[in-house]
Amino acid sequence: MSKKIQAIRGMNDLLPDQSPLWQYFEGQVRSLMQRYGYAEIRTPIVEQTALFARSIGEVTDIVEKEMYTFEDRNGDSLTLRPEGTASCVRAAMEHGLLHNQTQRLWYQGPMFRHERPQKGRYRQFHQVGVETFGLEGPDIDAELILLSARLWKQLGLHEHVTLELNSLGSSEARAAYRDILVAYFERHYEVLDEDSRRRLTSNPLRILDSKNPDMAPMLAEAPQLLDHLDAESREHFERLTAILDAAGIGYTINPRLVRGLDYYGRTVFEWTTSALGSQGTVCAGGRYDGLVEQLGGKPTPAVGFALGIERLILLLETLELVPQEASAPLDVYLLGMDEPATRAALLLGEELRERLPERRIQVHCGGGSFKSQIRKADKSGARLALLIGEDELAHDQVTVKFLREEREQQRLARGELATTLDTLLASP
Repeated sequence: MSKKIQAIRGMNDLLPDQSPLWQYFEGQVRSLMQRYGYAEIRTPIVEQTALFARSIGEVTDIVEKEMYTFEDRNGDSLTLRPEGTASCVRAAMEHGLLHNQTQRLWYQGPMFRHERPQKGRYRQFHQVGVETFGLEGPDIDAELILLSARLWKQLGLHEHVTLELNSLGSSEARAAYRDILVAYFERHYEVLDEDSRRRLTSNPLRILDSKNPDMAPMLAEAPQLLDHLDAESREHFERLTAILDAAGIGYTINPRLVRGLDYYGRTVFEWTTSALGSQGTVCAGGRYDGLVEQLGGKPTPAVGFALGIERLILLLETLELVPQEASAPLDVYLLGMDEPATRAALLLGEELRERLPERRIQVHCGGGSFKSQIRKADKSGARLALLIGEDELAHDQVTVKFLREEREQQRLARGELATTLDTLLASP
């Protein structure tokens, strides 16, 4: 007997009982983006490896350890996308979307990273991303934060998430700060763990993001980038916080917030929650004004964010904020007692779907006894069962059975069924 083939570790199936919640969440995102005037873009899940190495950074964990990279039959190095920003920038450049234009774009889809799977974090995971191009003021930074705050409000999560802000300044300010930081870390070299020592010469700002508790006291005393910002970045950050203050958006300035990707500069932000146990990030982003030029385009201001769908779905479930419409059952289960009645039920189902397009109607297939069919109707979660038997066929009628209420079943003429059915289903 051949061995059963199972899903790859960290790459999960989305089962039918889970998909309504995902559809609800995706619908909330889609309607919000439309209301803000953002256009959807869809990019391939496979790109040239160089795209991510050049954008994310050669010495990041993602490029060094986590990317799914392979050679195709032509000998080209290809990678399953580990994040969406680089692909979005590549597409916008390739199709001329950035030439003397501003763009507000969004996307959703699977990303891939080979890391240790854990609850809410998988090797194939799904993100919603928002990217804007050609806008350099703090107003667009603020709009993205306001947009994400409105999403939390729509989902009922606004009391369970916290906003953290920081500014990484200009590339020149970061370079000067980098020298100061390296000098500080070298004076405390014995405290650094192996990973931080490796980053000391390649990406020292990422050391600030270390979760090693043994390094916490030393990191708490490290020089802060906010104290070494250039004047323009400082003004940009102050104007951003002024807008958020006026909008009533609460935030915490976190000088240790650096983000994990090399292309960020100036504004960075994260929305975090403690409702899943230890503090976790559910949405993160910031400004990446140098990325388009880094990938071969003209200098273009840009800012965006990404949010993890799996983690937000888990948060909705944990807080019991799944709305009824995210798991709405069938409205009607239609069944026939014999083959002629089943044929009539199939035709009636089509007629009702035509006249009541918003109703969820399923027709029983596969035969079986009356008792077994009613059992399946009840298990379906439908509010009503419509029964067609020999007598109903003879009189062109349908029997309505109430599955969720203590009410006498009733017979209706087929001609009046659609109107009466809609009235019955509209009542609570």
